[in-house]
Amino acid sequence: MKKVVLKTNFEEIKLVKRGKVRDIYEIDDKYILVSSDRLSAFDVIMNEGIPQKGRVLTKISEFWFDIVKDQVDNHLISSNVDEYPEICQKYKEELFGRSMLVKKAELIPLECIVRGYISGSGWKEYQQKGSICGIELPAGLVESEKLDEPIFTPSTKAEIGDHDENISEEKATKIIGKETYDFLKTTSINIYKKASEYAFEKGIILADTKMEFGFYDGKIILIDELLTPDSSRFWPKDDYEKGRAQMSYDKQYVRDYLLSVNFNKQPPAPTLPEEVINNTADKYIQALIKLTGKDLD
Repeated sequence: MKKVVLKTNFEEIKLVKRGKVRDIYEIDDKYILVSSDRLSAFDVIMNEGIPQKGRVLTKISEFWFDIVKDQVDNHLISSNVDEYPEICQKYKEELFGRSMLVKKAELIPLECIVRGYISGSGWKEYQQKGSICGIELPAGLVESEKLDEPIFTPSTKAEIGDHDENISEEKATKIIGKETYDFLKTTSINIYKKASEYAFEKGIILADTKMEFGFYDGKIILIDELLTPDSSRFWPKDDYEKGRAQMSYDKQYVRDYLLSVNFNKQPPAPTLPEEVINNTADKYIQALIKLTGKDLD
């Protein structure tokens, strides 16, 4: 089995933050984002990592940044370690395949979620209220049903240990301002539409996804990861059937396991069985191959 990277420690580079999945380092006016193999479910970091997960996330993000670059600029400078600053070269082996040199953008504190199908927390909210984030939806929808048009349902960006909270357009506008909100909403929906059409041709339904943006040189750009199995729901097109939960190529598999053992969605996380770890790793690799046509190097 490939080595699992739960944490990096590059002593000569300034560590800015250790997120749920990424370790963020700072070099002058740039960041190095390192995708670990950590897995977060229900905003709780699991004790075990998923082999190769960080490399899959990096490769898929890089792929999508290129696909949607006509919609909005992004923060990626390079994922080739040879092009990183000299100080990084001694850590080349650990950085290889799981890191990106990126522009240092100012984070906009909003999770930009686009839903094309009704699932997850959106399905639960719809059952209770007939709406998601204040957006009224038609009566009679069933689980996993495709919406007539994708909807933008932002959430707050929580710190580690806290839960993201779905919020209304009104509340989101108060946080970031109307002009910024309108740009994020339009851009996120456009990216989702383009990506979902592409994924569908590759046999994958992109049910929903989460994006993040930041300010850089006075412009809004895409940051963090993009359209990965960590930030999206990927369903096999051939197996899709509305009215039930779907098979997936993402971490929903882990969430389903945690629910089956009555996990209370609070730390500490339960131990993940080896079968769950290996099956999750396989699902991430399948997503990479189906979307990009390429395996890991």
